[in-house]
Amino acid sequence: MNAMNGNIRVGNLFGIPFYINPSWFLVLGLVTLTYGEELAAEFPQFGTVIPWSLGFVAALLLFASVLAHELGHSFVAIRQGIDVKSITLFLFGGLASLGKESETPAGAFWVAIAGPIVSLALFGLFTAVEITLPVSGPLAAIMGLLATINLILAVFNLIPGLPLDGGNVLKSLVWKITGSPYRGIVIASRVGQFIGWLAITLGAFSILGISKFGSFWTLLIGVFLLLNAGRSAQSATVQEKLDGLTAKDAVTPDSPIVSADMTLREFANEYVIGKGNWRKFLVTDEEGRLMGSLTVDDMKTIPTSEWTEAHVRDLTKQGESSNAVKSNLSLLEVVMKLEKQDEKQLPVVGENGKLVGLLEKTSIMRLLEQEQNKSNEQQVNPA
Repeated sequence: MNAMNGNIRVGNLFGIPFYINPSWFLVLGLVTLTYGEELAAEFPQFGTVIPWSLGFVAALLLFASVLAHELGHSFVAIRQGIDVKSITLFLFGGLASLGKESETPAGAFWVAIAGPIVSLALFGLFTAVEITLPVSGPLAAIMGLLATINLILAVFNLIPGLPLDGGNVLKSLVWKITGSPYRGIVIASRVGQFIGWLAITLGAFSILGISKFGSFWTLLIGVFLLLNAGRSAQSATVQEKLDGLTAKDAVTPDSPIVSADMTLREFANEYVIGKGNWRKFLVTDEEGRLMGSLTVDDMKTIPTSEWTEAHVRDLTKQGESSNAVKSNLSLLEVVMKLEKQDEKQLPVVGENGKLVGLLEKTSIMRLLEQEQNKSNEQQVNPA
């Protein structure tokens, strides 16, 4: 076993990395203790060891049901060509981490609903086994528990608020109606936050003895929903802004661009000596097309006495063109490319192939801050 981000990897399931969060062991212990006590009280003739052992088996089957729920999401995602990075079991259930979102509202709907469908199918299976087969005693009790747990798992996850499956169903429906996946996420997140506050309130009232509804677990679930729904809303808002902007919007003013025909002496005098703002420059040909890049340190390879004769093109390194992005590409796609390639900056070229400038992560952040400030000003001073 090895760990990643605090989670313990225990193997692969159908090629999907499978992890367990340490919090899972807490729930495993609680379920074993609680249900073991119930079985011991209901079936005293079995002594102590058998009920506790069956409680442990029931706890494992409970988590197997959660795992089956997450596999339901995963298999539908895989059929849509989406990579499933991992499945993790933790305190409040499970999580299937997908490589990307579905490309259509219908695809998002089926990925979201697949988990509850699996849980409902397991509810039907365990109920049928309990009713039709000649099972009795502790085995019948375990079948009944698993049927109930899977029904609760399905119904709870269909609550229409993120990060629950019902929230993702709501997101897909709003996406279908509005045409905006981000609007769907924001609305489903707001619903999730409302449900989170409601659960926290019910849990707190129960702990204080004001209400019989709820429990300490209700409060914890409310906190979980509130925090995760808030993150989803913030992420969707940022993504929506990025999707509405282009690479050209985030190009750094006075980008470090020099002509290949410039001598090294001219380059040093105009861009290096007394400047020092940039150590790397993008090089263009006479038509303004990107040729490559030049770093200030590269100049050390040529004696200063030869700088009047040598040109920038002599030290230009190829390769920048392969990383260039189109000026009309959405900033959301640009950010995804920056993260995927682990880059801090990318050259931006226009539709005519001419270099527009350099785009940096910091310039994207500045642009988002400017957009946020404009939005705040519009709210304060409405037209």
